[in-house]
Amino acid sequence: MVKEHRVGRLAKEIEREVSDILLKRVRDPRVQDITITGVDVSGDLQHATIYYSILSDKASDAQKAQQGLDKATGLIRGELGRRLTIYVTPEIKFERDESVRYGDRIDQLLNDLKKNNSF
Repeated sequence: MVKEHRVGRLAKEIEREVSDILLKRVRDPRVQDITITGVDVSGDLQHATIYYSILSDKASDAQKAQQGLDKATGLIRGELGRRLTIYVTPEIKFERDESVRYGDRIDQLLNDLKKNNSF
């Protein structure tokens, strides 16, 4: 129970700090429209998967954002190491959060259904 609480606290702290680092420290224009949506931290606190979303639906923008994040991973991890009060900074990996896009698609389908059936 205590370990799960610590993992959850660390995930929230990483989410907050990475959002701040992207906003204030990373100068790459490819990562300007990125929103951090969540963080999963492994039980041993050695690995963190950071989920993000972008406003654009274009595949080229998503690819550019991923490239920008991959390039900035070292800077972000180093900055996290200075900001967090833990012994070892976890290895970080960025993955696009598809749930936002999936939710928008469901909303669009429901609106189309509502419009066509005139409820």
